[in-house]
Order: sequence, then C-alpha cells, then structure tokens
Amino acid sequence: MATPTSAQVTGRGTAVIEGGWQGARIGPALLTLAVGLVLYFGLPRLAPLPGAGVFAGQAAPPRATASASPKEAKAAPVPSADPDAKAKATAEEKRKADWVKGLHLFAIFVTTILGIILKPLPMGAVAMIGIAITALSGTLSIADALSGFSDVVIWLIVLAFFISRGFIKTGLGARVAYTFMALLGRRTLGLSYGLAATDLVLSPAIPSNTARAGGIVMPIMASLARVYGSLPDGTARRMGSFLTLTVYQVDCITSAMFLTAMAANPLAQKLAGDLKVTLTWGGWALAALVPGLISLLVVPYVIYKVHRPEVTETPEAVEIARGHLRDLGPIRRQEWMMMGVFVLLLVLWIFARPLGDLNPTTSALIGLAVLLLTGVLGWEDIKQETGAWDTLVWFAALVMMAGFLNRLGMIPWFSRTMGGMVAGRGWIVAFLVLALVYFYSHYFFASNTAHVASMYAAFLGVSVVAGAPPVLAALVLAFFSNLFAGMTHYGTGPAPVLFGTGYVEVGTWWRVGLLISVINIAIWVGIGGLWWKVLGLW
Repeated sequence: MATPTSAQVTGRGTAVIEGGWQGARIGPALLTLAVGLVLYFGLPRLAPLPGAGVFAGQAAPPRATASASPKEAKAAPVPSADPDAKAKATAEEKRKADWVKGLHLFAIFVTTILGIILKPLPMGAVAMIGIAITALSGTLSIADALSGFSDVVIWLIVLAFFISRGFIKTGLGARVAYTFMALLGRRTLGLSYGLAATDLVLSPAIPSNTARAGGIVMPIMASLARVYGSLPDGTARRMGSFLTLTVYQVDCITSAMFLTAMAANPLAQKLAGDLKVTLTWGGWALAALVPGLISLLVVPYVIYKVHRPEVTETPEAVEIARGHLRDLGPIRRQEWMMMGVFVLLLVLWIFARPLGDLNPTTSALIGLAVLLLTGVLGWEDIKQETGAWDTLVWFAALVMMAGFLNRLGMIPWFSRTMGGMVAGRGWIVAFLVLALVYFYSHYFFASNTAHVASMYAAFLGVSVVAGAPPVLAALVLAFFSNLFAGMTHYGTGPAPVLFGTGYVEVGTWWRVGLLISVINIAIWVGIGGLWWKVLGLW
C-alpha cells in the first residue's frame, strides 16, 4: 500500500498525513488543547471564591493539628485557642480548595466535551486522555479518576449493548420489521407506521438508537425505496426522503420512551440520582407512554403532509415483506430464546421494586447470562461488540467528572446562582423557559450524551431550586434529551447514518426538524403535562 502524500482523515477521528502520521488530527487537537489550557489556568484567576452562603463546597470535619501535612500547616492561619475558630478556619481552607479543584475539573470536563465534539481522536481516546489529565494534574486521585468504571449505571448500558446484539444475530429484529410491514404496508404512510412500530418494539432492549435506526430499520427502508424506484439522485421524493425523515424522527421519540432506549438515558438517571431525584424504569416508561404514543401517531402523518411522497400506494410492499418472512422460515430456537430473554428483562425492570428492589444492572446481567448459557450469544460476540466497550470508556469518564463536579459543590452552586435569577416568576414559567433553552441549545451539540453530560444536572438543579417538582423536572429534561436531536442532521448517532443515504437535503432536514420540534414540545408538555398531572407528578 502506498504511503499517503497528503492529509487524510480516516473517519474515526484519527489522521493520516505525509510521513505516516496516524495520531490525532492536528487542527482539532491544538484547538482543544488551547481551550483547555486557557480554562484550566484562567478560571481560578477570573472566578473568585463565592460567599459561603452560595458555595459551601464539601467541607471536611475538623482535623487535629498533628494530622496536618507541613504544607497545610504552613498555609493555615495562626492557631486560635478557640476550637470553633480552628474548625471554621479548617473548613474555610477546605472550601477554597474545593472551589479551585472544581474549577480545574470543570475546565477538564469542558475540554473533554469539546474534544468529543471536534473529534481529534475517537471518543474513547479523548475520554482516556481526560481521565489521565484529571489524575496527572492532581485534580482528583487516580482512584477517583477511575471510579467511573465501577458505576453500575454504565454497566447497564454496556450489558444492554451486548443483549441488543442478539436481536441482530438471530434475525429477530428483521423478522419484527417485516411482520409490521406485512400488516401495515399497503400504503406509504402505513409503511412509515410499520417502521415506527418496529423501532418501538425493539427500543426497550436496544440502548443504541444508531443500532436500531441505522442497523435494523434503515437497510429495510432503503431497500423498499429502491424497489419503488426512489433513489437519492433525482427520485428521492418518490418515497425515500419521506421514509428517511420519518425513521429519524420516530427514532428520537422511541429513544425518549424508555430508560434503556438510548445510551444517555441512564446517564440522566445517574445525574438525577446524584441530586437525590430517583427515576425508575417503570416510572419513566409510564410517564412517557401517552405523549410518546401520540407523537408516534402524529409525527409521521405531519411529515406525510408537509413532505408528501410521490408514491402513496404500496401494495407490493406487503408481498415483499411476506417473501422475506418466508425466506426467514419458521421462528428458530435462538429467536425464541431471544424473545424469552426480552420478556424476562421487561418483567425484571418493570417489577424491580416488588422483587426486592432488584437493580436494573443485575437484571441485565441475568439476561446476558441466559443468552450465553443457551448459545444465543458466544463470548466472541461479546468481545467483538466494540460499541459497548467504547461506550464503557467514554461514559466512565463523563460520569466520573460530572459526579465529582456535584460532590465538590460546583453544580449546587450553579443551581443556587441560576435559581436566584429566575426566582419570583413562578416555577411553571421558570421551568418552561429553562426547558426550552435546554432543548434548543442542542443546535450546538452533535451528541445527546455530550449535551446531557454537560448541561442536564445543572439545568435540573436550577429547575428544582426554582420550585419545579424534582421528578417531573428530571423526566421532562430527560425526554427533551432525546427529542431535541431531531432538529439537525448531526444531532445524534443515527443522524449522519440516515443523512448519508443522500435522500434528504440539509435545508429540508432542518425545516422539518424545526417543525417537528415544535410539535413534539406541544405534545409532550401539553398532553403530557395533563397525563403527568393524572400520575401525580405535579
């Protein structure tokens, strides 16, 4: 193979340039580094320590003089005979240290998020560098910097990735899609509902919206479009552009409906838990049930009206689906086992509390164990599920940093500060303003996870301080953390996959995305708000 003679990007965040360089992309790497250095050294100089009433930090209990290190003893004020004065002085020193550590960690956190967006390296590599700098700079100990890898929520996501591999390997996912096509596929609008039903059925056990929309639904959708003579070059409006837009918007909706339907959802649950707000699998699904189903009914119809396909009758699609089902043959043993594990997981997640507060990660471990014992999945399948291992690395970094920002007092400080700015306006108005700002700020993000990691906890904290019911605020922001991805062609993982088919132009994607964002907000806040009132969430 010839050595490249000019800069080339591999597509995975690494660069190959003259001389064989295969490391980080130079431009994004230098920009990320420059921003990180400015923030790390500049924030402590520009942000003075707030008063104790605003920033409390995590004050340590008073320590005896003998236990203080020489450095601490030198920095400490002159000892006082009053024990209370000594305790106050020690607490104040700890508060100052927490403020500086918090600013340093915030700088590393923002730089890591920027690296994930600019992609000088793959996400996992950026996250590992963030962990290394956190420990090397002394911002956190190495044990604390690596603590994210022991988080049970992260392992829930990883295990769900493994389990989702079973749907693809056994062919069960394709069988579900063709079954719905055979039932609903006589018209183009019906096809879109069939694909939506497929995504809905698979979403509780497939946490990767990219795997669902890009790995299962998109190939079927594209083959259907080609059958009806709809190609990206010139004939996209026959069917392909309509189905592409619908598949993407539906995927954003189904991702919002279940805790395990999108990788960042458990992260939102974790961040809410750090703020003493408990979200359960069943509570999430029940709250999303009514607005989610209404959105799934309304959104494809709206897209059908504003971006009407030229082909509206598709009787052949039913026969095509039936032909694929005949090719698949009768349901095999491995598919039955996959369905059994799927039902088992739903039962364990829904009835976790009556079963002795069974942890969702424990349930996922049980499901994976059954798949391994029955041979539905082999250990080679687990090792080759690179998306899961990649997710483990960068989620561990983001969860660790977000958790320690909360423990150091930075997120509570931000919440109290911002809460004071919206005080006196009534919690409903304040929360709606905050939620809308959170929603439309996604224009600046290319990842749901990056958005959740950087803004969810802060906006939830501000909402609670403003008087919003904690569980309601946590759920609405979590739902929005999926719905907002529909606005752009880069908003979340499936976006570039579906946009890359070439069926939809950028302008069309953005116009339809903005319209659907307004409709989704109206449904989820309006009708959803009434449903949440019935559930007693406010």
